[in-house]
Amino acid sequence: MSEKCLLDQWRDMAYSREMDKGQLERFWAIYFDVEKGVYEKLLAEPDTEVRGTVQELADRYEMDLLTMVGFLDGINDSLKEPNPIETMTESTEVSLVYDKEKLYKNMVDAKADWLYGLPQWEAIFDEETRKRLYKEQKNSGTVRKEKKIGRNDPCPCGSGKKYKKCCGR
Repeated sequence: MSEKCLLDQWRDMAYSREMDKGQLERFWAIYFDVEKGVYEKLLAEPDTEVRGTVQELADRYEMDLLTMVGFLDGINDSLKEPNPIETMTESTEVSLVYDKEKLYKNMVDAKADWLYGLPQWEAIFDEETRKRLYKEQKNSGTVRKEKKIGRNDPCPCGSGKKYKKCCGR
């Protein structure tokens, strides 16, 4: 009765401990090739609303059901309305309506240069916008430390005293 949900089945397959390193590399190479093909089609018509059941979309993009589940898991954070990936079945209605900027940034974050480097992006964003989005995403993960206050520096509270004699106590 407690059959695993589709997402768990996908994750069990994609992150299998039973496959050796070579098998996993081949698995992911095939998946990334399929994923690239789907994104090429989606980005060719960026304003088209793609909707359907999980099985219909798998058939439409010529992949098996679990590969489509993996694709939906990957794109979910970039969608305008996230799909219920944790509970979906093959007959669940899903949408692939994505936020263009968010999708581009998520591809950059995932270091998926085969995706954010697709020529279809050129029709969506000019080069300057792509560079700006790339930079924004790369900088979002950068932690910047403020300059440390030295004990003999003036206190930032504005008292005029040295930090060690004021707030540094």
